[in-house]
Formats: sequence, structure tokens, C-alpha cells
Amino acid sequence: MSIVSNSLKRIKPSPTLAVTQKARELRASGKDIIGLGAGEPDFDTPDNIKQAAIKAINDGDTKYTAVDGTPALKDAIVKKFKRENNLEYETDQITVGTGGKQVIYNAMMATINEGDEVVIPAPYWVSYPDIVLLAGGTPVVLECSQKQGFKINSLELEKSITKKTKWIILNSPSNPTGACYSEKEIREIAKVLLKHPHVYILSDDIYEHVTYEEFKFFTIAQIENLKDRVLTMNGVSKAYSMTGWRIGYAAGPKEIIKAIAKIQSQSTTNPSSISQAAAVEALNGKQDFIKKRADSFQLRRDFVVKTLNKIDGIECLNPNGAFYVFPSCKGLIGKKDSKGNEIKKDTDFVQSLLENYNVAVVQGSAFGLEGFFRISYATSMENLKKALEKISSFCKSLK
Repeated sequence: MSIVSNSLKRIKPSPTLAVTQKARELRASGKDIIGLGAGEPDFDTPDNIKQAAIKAINDGDTKYTAVDGTPALKDAIVKKFKRENNLEYETDQITVGTGGKQVIYNAMMATINEGDEVVIPAPYWVSYPDIVLLAGGTPVVLECSQKQGFKINSLELEKSITKKTKWIILNSPSNPTGACYSEKEIREIAKVLLKHPHVYILSDDIYEHVTYEEFKFFTIAQIENLKDRVLTMNGVSKAYSMTGWRIGYAAGPKEIIKAIAKIQSQSTTNPSSISQAAAVEALNGKQDFIKKRADSFQLRRDFVVKTLNKIDGIECLNPNGAFYVFPSCKGLIGKKDSKGNEIKKDTDFVQSLLENYNVAVVQGSAFGLEGFFRISYATSMENLKKALEKISSFCKSLK
């Protein structure tokens, strides 16, 4: 009899973390690997945020805090939602966790019963389905094609909802595609969801501040008739380059927030007190650098998309947000690499690219859509130029 639980057997390790780890191992062995797998801004955490953490240490703010966030951080989050999203919340409608992933995990563990269904549009962030499976639920994957911009079709959404549907997960801007839902598109989705009052909505807004051109961010909780069924998740990792600080947060119905706190009380307890102090400064402090960094990401996006679309067999949409592109490699399926290995699917494409040209990307099938791969351009332009040159050479080498 295996000591490993049946629920754990249903899931797989994170493919994005696996690719990043593989790249680290190859670098350690002496190979010059360019990693385009990690969703981590290459900018440093701003100095005012770091200084707030240092002050917290020097002031002795190193003890346990309230399980799901300090009053100061919850207050800063309430102000953030009001200032940026025109959303009114009380502090008892706020939860703080050890990263956005834990907030999502807690929410699913606190609310899902055996047999409950969660609608997950694909391509999706790799952890959504596995978290649902760990909670005992059933992921219902709603495939969103490249033709429809990797976004939900309202008619297909309607068909995917059953009496067993507990949640739908929305992620805009999207990981892995960078696709963004406009206010008009979100209102169309809302029309469907308003007809199904038993369905809750988890809105993953972690890339809220990484948008381009004139795109205006809109979150589904801003639709008043739906707000009491929406858990809006966000965090400081992407906008403030604080991935390692591990602070995520959410706002939503008091019953769900209270249940999340109960789960957290029996797992991690509170997030790091020092990280919470830093997050207070992040949310309350100067915000001017966010737009400047988004502009830098946009320049990288423009270069990556333009270069990819010059490669025969590759097709890449131009996303409105996040720092990913999700190009199709379907035009190269069936070809062989220089060692005679056939590219039968996207995993073969990704593996051959890494082994032969030392560039690490993530296969589209890891995100629920075969025939694509994800590039994170949250790295220097120098790295991107080298990587794209290698990707182009690799694709030309396929016969």
C-alpha cells in the first residue's frame, strides 16, 4: 500500500517550475541556458519597499500576526480596491496569504465538496486544475481557441455550467496568453453568470498593472449584481517585483473569507510579518514606477511578437497584458530536428529546443492547449534577442 494519498496521485508537479528547475540544473552543469520559463519580473523590488521591511525588522515586528493579515495591510488593501477599482470592502472581507497561489488553494479547499465542478477556461495557469483536484472537485476545462483570442465564448460558457458548477475561474490579463478581457467582454460573461446564482467567480487579477496601449483594466466584481459572488484575488508579486516576498490577497464575501482563515489557521498560519510590512508600503507608497515598467515590458513584447511572426511555422498573437506570449508551433509539427527526432507535439518542440539550442520555454499542453508554447519576456532585451535568434535558427533547422 502506497503511503502517498490518492488526492496527491491525481495531480502533477507544476510544469513551469519544472522547466525553471531543469534550466537551473543545465546551467549548473556548465551549459549557457536562456530561461524564458519563469513568470518573474526581472526588475528589483523598489527601495522604499525594501526599506519598509528593514524598518520592520529593526522595530521588532518579527512576531506572529493575525492569521490572515495585519490590520495595517488589510487597511491598505481596502484602500487599494477603492482607489484603483472603485470597490468598497470592509477589512473582514479581506484575506492575506503566502502568495496568490495559497489564496486560491485556500479558497478551493474551503468551499469545494466532492463532485463540485469548477469551470476553467483554457489556456489556463497550470495550478488551477490541480488545486481543484486536490480539493476533491472536478475541473471542467473550457477550451478557448487562438481564433477567439484565447477568450471565453459566452455561448460555450453557458453550455459548460451545470447544477454541479461551484466556481468559474477568470484570469485577465492571462497567464499564459496575455489575453485581456475588456469591460464589454466581461459584461457579456456576467450576463451568463447572472442566470446561474449558484456559481461563484474567482477573478485572478494578479497581472492587473501589466497592460499595454490604451487597454483599461476592468474586474468582474465591479458589476454590482455579481460582487457578492466574486472572490477577487491579487498580490504584490508582479506589479511590485515582489515574487519572493510571498504576499497575495483577496476580497470577497465574508463567509468565504472566514472559511479561508480557518484553513490557513491549520496550515501556514500568518504570512511573514516582514513581508506584510513591505506590502503595506508597496500598496500605500509611490506607484509611478509601475507604468514605466509596463512600458518596458511593452517594448519587449513588441520585439518578441514581431520576431516570432517572421519565423516560418510560428504564429503569435499580440497580447494586451501580462509578460507572456503564447505562439503556435503547429506549423512545425511533423518535422524532424537535426538528430532525426520527429516533432510530434509541443512537448517535443520544447524539449528539442532546450537540448539543441539551450532555450527553455514551456509547452502549451501544460496550460491545457496542445500545439503552442509559452515565452515569458520578463527578462532583459539582451536575453530576448539571443533567445529569439536561437529559436529562429532551431525552427529553420527542422526538416
